[in-house]
Amino acid sequence: MSTIIDTFIAPPCHDEIEILYQDEHLVLINKPTGLLSLSGKNPQNLDSVHYRLVKLFPGCTLVHRLDFGTSGLMVVARNKAINALLCQQFSQRSVTKVYSSLLCGHLDDNEGIIDAPIAKDPALFPRMSISPINGKPARSRYHVIERFYHTLEDGTLLPLTRVQFMPETGRTHQLRIHSQFIGHPILGCDLYGGCGGDLIEGIEGTERTPRLMLHASELHFVHPISQAPIKARCESPF
Repeated sequence: MSTIIDTFIAPPCHDEIEILYQDEHLVLINKPTGLLSLSGKNPQNLDSVHYRLVKLFPGCTLVHRLDFGTSGLMVVARNKAINALLCQQFSQRSVTKVYSSLLCGHLDDNEGIIDAPIAKDPALFPRMSISPINGKPARSRYHVIERFYHTLEDGTLLPLTRVQFMPETGRTHQLRIHSQFIGHPILGCDLYGGCGGDLIEGIEGTERTPRLMLHASELHFVHPISQAPIKARCESPF
């Protein structure tokens, strides 16, 4: 069996975690781009969502994760019992997740479903692969919001499509690799060919640093104690 060595060192993230809602059971946050969800094995990757939040909410645990470069909504459990109840909703796929994204190029269809199994491949680490044989089922719905051109410094017009993603499954890198699979990778994606981070200067939301243009904008679930439906929204910065 191949040994996977993660050599990634996360640069410092100076942006704060925004607390959107909290009660005695759970916390809803807006995760900044460039922050790990969980601390890595390398001591240089200590800073993370969990590392910061456990100081504010002792005993809290992550119910799900967002990629390092992805910003947006996360729900955090205040204790293990709440974590188990929320994880059950995620595993039963009763949680609705909506993402905002900018894709390279102009998509032909206004909406569609990407159905492509995703597999881990140690030879490709940290990237995932599309594999009908070894992959786990992965489905992503998308809806085009707008098609436009971004003017680069040299006057070149870069075609982009703003989309809304509704993933039906939650595989690692699912939206990133599914976007690449249909020939329109996410802008700023370093793993799956996102047009190059140097091209996105001047786009709103990238003033401080080039970033992955993927943001978790909505999260719909049922409060594990009150049973009230929660429809959390967090507007995309780009």
